[in-house]
Amino acid sequence: MTARLPTLFVSHGSPMLAIQDSPARRYLQELGNTLPRPKAIVVVSAHWETLGGPAVGLAAQPETIHDFGGFPAALFAIKYPAAGSPVVAERAADLLREARFPVQRSTQRGLDHGAWVPLMLMYPEADIPVFQVSVLRGATPAEHERLGKALTGLRDEGVLVIGSGSLTHNLYEFRGQGIDAPVQNWVSEFGSWMKARLQDNERAALLDYRRQAPHAVRNHPTEEHLLPLFVALGAAGDGATAEQLHTSVEYGVLAMDVYAFS
Repeated sequence: MTARLPTLFVSHGSPMLAIQDSPARRYLQELGNTLPRPKAIVVVSAHWETLGGPAVGLAAQPETIHDFGGFPAALFAIKYPAAGSPVVAERAADLLREARFPVQRSTQRGLDHGAWVPLMLMYPEADIPVFQVSVLRGATPAEHERLGKALTGLRDEGVLVIGSGSLTHNLYEFRGQGIDAPVQNWVSEFGSWMKARLQDNERAALLDYRRQAPHAVRNHPTEEHLLPLFVALGAAGDGATAEQLHTSVEYGVLAMDVYAFS
């Protein structure tokens, strides 16, 4: 019998996570070894946004997308050659349609750095098929929770659902400080609020985080990096419990929390 996998929210932070040592990088390098081996992985990344409905990546051999600039050449040389999973991706598209989402398909979409950076650390052999589903530009946390619920059935089929974003993500506050810069109070207070609400499964408060959480807008001037969390939460089911697997902060402003929902 296939083990039912948890769903994950992974903070991918800066693309430098792929090559620069940090507590978050070291944690992700061990995380894959602690989970039952999935037959496929679906990543809902902050770096693929679509209008009107979710898109599903159907590429048989997705390319490694270097969707960033101004970083060392070593980052642009990285390839993550995992195969796609068109059959499982079509299954995801069917589930989304059944949930009344207007589904878009992409046979060309590769893996953006929100997918391949954490995956190259978790599964460095690139031997598990991977595909992506987009986040919905301008849609609410509740709509992303509903998107996650539509994908719940994949968990019973051996598929690992990962939401990849960042628990905090205000790059306007990055001013060249070091990776181990002191944590800003507005970052830690937001992280503590999220942890308490997640561990108590306070869905209504979480979905209304923008009004209720301290410093919510400062931590997320735009929402795309937190929306994958709500997908992972939804895919775990209404009664899911949250476990904070890792917490650290890079550059004083990027909270690198990892959560599992089961």
